[in-house]
Amino acid sequence: MVRRISAVCISSLVVACAISALPATATAATERPVVVVAGTFGPAFFYEPLAGRLRADGRRVAVFQLTGLGTADIRVSARDLDRFVDNVRAAAGASQVDLVAHSQGGLVARQYIKNEGGAREVANLVNLSAPNRGTVVANIADFFGGGDCLRIVACQQMKVGSTFLEGLNAGDDTVGAVRYTNLYTGFDALVRPIDNARMSDGATNVLVQSQCPYRAVVHLGMPFDGAVYSGVQDALQGRQITLDCFRG
Repeated sequence: MVRRISAVCISSLVVACAISALPATATAATERPVVVVAGTFGPAFFYEPLAGRLRADGRRVAVFQLTGLGTADIRVSARDLDRFVDNVRAAAGASQVDLVAHSQGGLVARQYIKNEGGAREVANLVNLSAPNRGTVVANIADFFGGGDCLRIVACQQMKVGSTFLEGLNAGDDTVGAVRYTNLYTGFDALVRPIDNARMSDGATNVLVQSQCPYRAVVHLGMPFDGAVYSGVQDALQGRQITLDCFRG
């Protein structure tokens, strides 16, 4: 217990230092910090290119690495995200944050918003290829004869029809006043069928190739693609999503 408390304290200090070191911004649209929520097996540094783009736009940014690199129960990761966001808000003196979440990170973010009080603390959730309705390839271990997702809880939870997803998707997809945007790609080999990245009840859903038909971005490339990032910018500013198909 002492070790866990110490780790939380150190984490809080790191977040506070990182946020306070970033420049304050002048407009209301950029006052909210942005928390990038990583995907499965994605260490925080993997998302630094995305964080760097956001910082170049004048945003305060922190990256949340999923608990156990995304092998833990999604509900546990969501509770840890709640604490992380609290630290970010406190360090920045902000009442709300924007979330940009990749892959499993989108489910963690939605669980936090729906069941951990995040509806009051989040203005925008922008998902990049999140398996909102699950994926038929979540259980890759089964395909290779390795058993039930190698007993990785989060993998089991991302299966189409899982008990976790049934609970997460019960009722309205969109919670509170949070603006939900889902950007996804037809070249996604991990979220299948690809339309499982969509949400209902007022969420904005944009298939990259519906605007940029020749943009061959894959699942792991979503956080790094320039056209996708132009959609992230639009979503965070509350604008209609108009992808810049020629951005690198």
